[in-house]
Parts: sequence; C-alpha cells; structure tokens
Amino acid sequence: MGKNLTKRSEDYSKWYNELVVKADLAENSAVRGCMVIKPYGYAIWEKMQAELDKKFKETGHQNAYFPLFVPKSLFEAEEKNAEGFAKECAVVTHYRLKTDPDDTTKLIVDPEAKLEEELIVRPTSEAIIWNTYRGWIQSYRDLPILINQWANVVRWEMRTRLFLRTAEFLWQEGHTAHETRTEAEAETMQMNNVYADFVENFMAIPVIKGRKTESERFAGAVDTYCIEALMQDGKALQAGTSHFLGQNFAKAFEVKFTSKEGKQDYVWATSWGVSTRLMGALIMTHSDDNGLVLPPNLAPIQVVIVPIYKGQEQLDAISTVANKIADDLRAKGITVKYDNRDTHKPGWKFAQYELQGVPLRIGIGPKDLEKGTVELARRDTLTKEFVAKDEVVDKVYDLLAEIQESLHQRATQYRDEHITEVDSYEEFKSVLERKGGFISAHWDGTSETEDRIKKETKATIRCIPFDRKEEQGTCILTGKPSEGRVLFAKAY
Repeated sequence: MGKNLTKRSEDYSKWYNELVVKADLAENSAVRGCMVIKPYGYAIWEKMQAELDKKFKETGHQNAYFPLFVPKSLFEAEEKNAEGFAKECAVVTHYRLKTDPDDTTKLIVDPEAKLEEELIVRPTSEAIIWNTYRGWIQSYRDLPILINQWANVVRWEMRTRLFLRTAEFLWQEGHTAHETRTEAEAETMQMNNVYADFVENFMAIPVIKGRKTESERFAGAVDTYCIEALMQDGKALQAGTSHFLGQNFAKAFEVKFTSKEGKQDYVWATSWGVSTRLMGALIMTHSDDNGLVLPPNLAPIQVVIVPIYKGQEQLDAISTVANKIADDLRAKGITVKYDNRDTHKPGWKFAQYELQGVPLRIGIGPKDLEKGTVELARRDTLTKEFVAKDEVVDKVYDLLAEIQESLHQRATQYRDEHITEVDSYEEFKSVLERKGGFISAHWDGTSETEDRIKKETKATIRCIPFDRKEEQGTCILTGKPSEGRVLFAKAY
C-alpha cells in the first residue's frame, strides 16, 4: 500500500501530497482551499495541542476565546497590521439570504440585509483582542495579562497545499499585555524558547532560533523571533513565531494604565503563534518513501499488535498473549492497538501501519506461541527482531525512547550537513541550485539587497540566528560591510 507512493527523489511535492491523503491525515474539501482534517491527522494535532497547552499553562498563561469576526474599523486601527493582512481578508457584507423571486428554488443575498459595518473574518486576532483589553486594563495592578486562544483563522490563499497553506487553518495565538518594555521582550523570548523546546524535544525536529529581518517581520511588530526548521528537500519551514509588538497596538486602541507612580502610560504587548503547519513540518522532516514516520511522542498509536493465524482456535490462543502484552504496555502509559479484524490480511495491515508511521509493530503467529517469542518491527529503521514475550514490554518501553532520540539525531545530522557558508554571490547561487538547505552568508542589512536576492534566486533571509558570531565581512551581493552572517534558504 505504502509502496505505491511517489518517491521523494522523483517529485517531493507529489510525494507529500499523496502521503497526507493516503496516510489518512487530511483531504481537500468541497470548499476551495480548505481542508478536512481526518481523525488520524487530528489525533496527532491533539497531541501537539495538549503538550503545548501544558507548556503555556506552566508559564502562567490562561485560555480564553474571542470572536471570529472583527469589525472593519477595529481592523483598520493598527495601520501596518491592516495593510499587512488586507490582501488575505475574507469580508462579511450581508447577514441574510432570501428566495429569488425569479426562481424560487434558489437563494440570493438579501440586499436589505446589508451590514452597517463590514466584518472581517479574523486572519489574526490582535485588533479584536486589544479593543477588549482596553476595558480590562486601568492600572498596573491589572497587568500582566497572559492569554492564549485556540482557534481557526482565515487567510485567503490562491495556491494551497494541505497543512502548509490553506485558506482556513487551526492555530493558537497568545496575546499578552505588560507594564514595561523589558517584561514584554522577556515574554517574547520566553515563548520562542517554549516553541523551540516543544519542536525539538516533542516533535524531534531540530530548529534554529533567531530574529526576522524587517521585511519578514509580522505586520505591526517591532521585532519578530522565530524558529526555522529544514525539510528533507532542502527547503526551510518557519515553525513558529513570537512577536514583540511594542506599544503599537496599545496606541492604536488607546490601552493605557496608571503606573505605580500615578502616571498614565501605554501598555507593552506581545503575540505568538504556531499552527497546523507543524503537521507539514512533522511529515516532511521524518517521513520516507514507505510513508509516514512518527516520533513516539506524537504517534496516536505507539504500538500495534497484529495476529498471524489460520482459524479461530489459533486466533484465540494468540489473543490471550496479545491482550496480556497490550495491558502490560498500557500500564506503562503506552498507547496500543490490537488489530484482530478478520476483514484484512496481516500483510495489508503491515503495509497500512507502515504507511501511517506507527513506531513499533508486534507480530504474533502460531510459531511464536510455541517458542514464547514475538516479532518486533521498528518503523524508523524498518528492522525486525525476535524478542522473548516476557521481555517485550521493557524492550518496547526502551525502544520508544530510543526511536524518539534517533529521529532527532537523524534530522539534526541532515540539517547540519545542509548549512553551507558562502562568501560570494556565485557560490551562493550554485549551492542553492545544487544542494539547497540553509546558506550562511554576509548581508549588508538593507531591505533592497534582501529583495534583490529574493527576486533573483527565490531565497529569503530565514533568520538572523541568535547564536551567530559577530564578525565583520562584506555582503555577497553589494560588497558593502556586514556585521555577521545570516541564514538564507528557499522556504515553504
């Protein structure tokens, strides 16, 4: 089943699209540019959600919910933000349909039901949230406000791809209000670190933490921090962003507080978010030509047990052993599925679970019962071994941790082999075409240079890494002085 996937080396993009559909993660819907996330895909997203939600609460944040619709006047209040999202907005103009007098089988928009003020379907929630915060904040005693929202947003996209770019997607967005600039900047950095920790340790994806250039910044932000990951085709993916918004939104929405000294001041703000794009990152970092490869932390099913039998008697004997193993594994907090359906053959099941990336598979047949063994197969390395049935529970427990770690190591090795330092524009273009990946190069710090490189090569500055060494150099394009290297890449 997994065997008929297009190979990554032949057509990476086609491989990705096929895998998302065949592994039962998501599919295109009747609404152009929008996806249906299927139960298996949603189960992975729920695991991400649960872990992130825990981290947000550990750092003092609470969940709330704000409206899907933003009145146009509020949306326009912070000009840079409005301008940045204007091209992607879906707008509600009427609130009723009526029967068409010329054709009673059809409905038309009722011209008398025009809204007094148009509503924007949220592309992001800063406007509605900051308008709300105005009523919540009077004094320094009301600060900080640390709120997160799990929601859907709409950004009208023409060219879509499941999980990576859809007109509607799921995400979380944090919106915080602070007394001082220092506090808000610390929050922005803290949340970027929370994302990095989650993506590295839970998703087994290595990331580079850094700051965005001015032209890549969030619309309305003073500064944007990000985590950047590298996919197996050598393209980068922005895996999460955290924005220091300064006092821009507080000024736009007149959100002031009385300080300890009795002075009126504008509050300082941040916002931060990750979305279902992380599903795309997960698929493109770890998976192979046989299908999905899931880190155990994110696998809805960590272990599947498949019986190999002829007749009911054999199945009953195998089930006794299988159910005991399943119970013992569950007692250790491992999620197990015993697939004893008689509607599919074992070979079909093997292929299906391989395609869906289940980390470990246990096969039990009549010969195993005689010998007191089971066959244990690893999804990440596609290796198999026989293990005594009394030792299988401990073995599985250790292997899951080992698989999680080895997936991270494998992705890190790939990423590190695909960071190339270049010192000339010719070399830059050659590496980009030949090898891809992150290219570490000097840049003169101007948007003009950045734009020209983007127009000529399609590569953008993914980030100015936090841990870069400050070194004098000359820009690869203009030869002007540079303070240090930045990371360029083609990106999703």
